[in-house]
Amino acid sequence: MRVIDSSVWIEILADGPCAGRLLEDVPAPQEIAMPSIIELELAKWIAREADSATLRKFLAFSSQCISAPLDTKRALMAAEVHRDLKLATADAIVYAAALEFEAELVTCDRHFESLPQVLYIPNK
Repeated sequence: MRVIDSSVWIEILADGPCAGRLLEDVPAPQEIAMPSIIELELAKWIAREADSATLRKFLAFSSQCISAPLDTKRALMAAEVHRDLKLATADAIVYAAALEFEAELVTCDRHFESLPQVLYIPNK
């Protein structure tokens, strides 16, 4: 099970220099827990940087993933993660989901690099 951070999706969708390498670490959608905050972050990015076809494709893919909406339980866990690890709110929600699902968080964001259950792949 994996949580794929928005930084990875953006690198892939933007066809960045590490896109091919990152695609290797994206499992089948049924093996991905998809926090709703990642869908929000990607919808915002796609609206700004891509087109509606890209958004439809991403949403079709994400609808096959294991949904992880921000409910009360996840919000409380994210608040603990935020307090304990000093992560920003969105990052705390993403990391809390990874912990809850006992999933590996795949990310390009350096501030996750030293945390357990994280596969950090620099995109530079």
